[in-house]
Amino acid sequence: MVAQLQDFDKYHCNYKYSLSRLRFWKYLPFPMDWFQNGSFRSTDAQCTAAESDEEELDFSKVDKPRSLERCKSCEVRSLSELSKDAENSSHPADHLDNAVSLLPKSGMNTPLSLVLDPHPHPHPIVSEGWEALRRSLVYFRGQPVGTIAALDSSDEKVNYDQVFVRDFVPSALAFLMNGEPEIVRNFILKTLRLQSWEKKIDRFHLAEGVMPASFKVFHDPVRNRETLIADFGESAIGRVAPIDSGFWWIILLRAYTKSTGDTSLAELPDCQKGMHLILNLCLSEGFDTFPTLLCADGCCMIDRRMGVYGYPIEIQALFFMALRCALQLLKQDTEGKEFMERIARRLHALSYHLRSYFWLDLKQLNDVYRFKTEEYSHTAVNKFNVIPDSLPDWIFDFMPLNGGYFIGNVSPARMDFRWFCLGNCIAILSSLATPEQSIAIMDLIESRWQALIGEMPLKVCYPALENHEWRIITGCDPKNTRWSYHNGGSWPVLLWLLAAASIKTGRPHIAKRALEIAETRLLKDNWPEYYDGKLGRYVGKQARKCQTWSIAGYLVAKMMLEDPSHLGMVALEEDKHLRPVLRRSNSL
Repeated sequence: MVAQLQDFDKYHCNYKYSLSRLRFWKYLPFPMDWFQNGSFRSTDAQCTAAESDEEELDFSKVDKPRSLERCKSCEVRSLSELSKDAENSSHPADHLDNAVSLLPKSGMNTPLSLVLDPHPHPHPIVSEGWEALRRSLVYFRGQPVGTIAALDSSDEKVNYDQVFVRDFVPSALAFLMNGEPEIVRNFILKTLRLQSWEKKIDRFHLAEGVMPASFKVFHDPVRNRETLIADFGESAIGRVAPIDSGFWWIILLRAYTKSTGDTSLAELPDCQKGMHLILNLCLSEGFDTFPTLLCADGCCMIDRRMGVYGYPIEIQALFFMALRCALQLLKQDTEGKEFMERIARRLHALSYHLRSYFWLDLKQLNDVYRFKTEEYSHTAVNKFNVIPDSLPDWIFDFMPLNGGYFIGNVSPARMDFRWFCLGNCIAILSSLATPEQSIAIMDLIESRWQALIGEMPLKVCYPALENHEWRIITGCDPKNTRWSYHNGGSWPVLLWLLAAASIKTGRPHIAKRALEIAETRLLKDNWPEYYDGKLGRYVGKQARKCQTWSIAGYLVAKMMLEDPSHLGMVALEEDKHLRPVLRRSNSL
């Protein structure tokens, strides 16, 4: 005990804890010795920026991340106490500020984020995970710029040796939480540089604001130099541009700013321009009658034909969150204010549309079951002319008495009732879901634990497409067979989203239980990309091993549960101005 306190004072000399200030000795924080950087990289063929004929961003204007001063004005509280407080409140989201302010903040000077978990030693797979994550680092001209998708030893690399924008997000969060923001800043600047490249598929030029799906470092042995090669969808299966990349980039920029306190990066003219291009692309006016974004299949994490064309909840939730993050990052100049006005108008319409028409609970399901069809005029109740006979049989047993979720898709005469994990978790984190809806989503997860968590968390969607439906919707895709890959497969990377949503709603026990399940298999199975089977019992038939975002997803979930103050990086408080008076049930 005394030795732990002495070690703690070594790293936190500005603040002295006393035993009397802690209710239980087992909640005392303590430092851990991290392993040495086990990363490796080739130093061959590295060249300086002066040797390149490419135009580079002006890095001199970017301040180094500032070390944050730690101010602790109240006692550290355990997760169980925060959970108890939230359960006694009708609005768990109101406790987000408390969770962030009551707990110590992560900062640059700390070798390890403050540990609040009552167990005095980390799980043995934590150090193994960090070592694998560092081995996945990709270097460009001597600086880390991202992590490759997988350290798989198989001969068929496909594109798993590239740095994906969406895949890097959990890795970036892990490094930020561990006080290592340099790689995140490098990634943000490099992808920003790639955004300005000419993007062409066949004879068609893509919009200027499109962010790459991925990039790789190419060594030219003739010229003895390194260059970046980006993929904007021209090499992807189906040749679809990644709509989610730009949204993840904005969300990550806000996470970096929130974590480090460094606003100079976001304030760079190049970063402001990059945001403007993304926002202009997704806020442009067209023939749409809805505030949601019209998308093609394969434009997000589900990157193959899976029937998510139209208005998928994953994209709509990310769109909502990116808009809210942009409001915090845009400069208050003339152009910035114009974008803020456009964002405010869109958010107002988008929140109402998604909360009203994408939300499903027991009462709303019963209403759809009783819908009349062929209604005309603005007084119509069945506004999308959904045929009640199209309701799938499984939905009636899947829907619990208390619970609800945002369904997968809503468009004319079509409601996709499948559960999609990423969209619903992002809805909670962005406060697209009202506090009541957030509670209902977590109620659903607990009520349908076996279906959504099973023996390996977490189902990317539920249920799987089978038989004739699978043949029609996926085009007989051999990779998306039932309960495999994106068709009902279980993805460990989603653990970090579940952890964040659980903490925000005051129910960290949900994430902790899921994490304990994952810890029994992940390292033993060598960090697979995904698991197959109705319960997630089997390593995926085409899953890559040592998948980087499986590693990072676990580490981020673990660090969030140990130090819930990290939640502020990825969560937004509810904006009371965006909360409409809903006529539909909120399940509670």
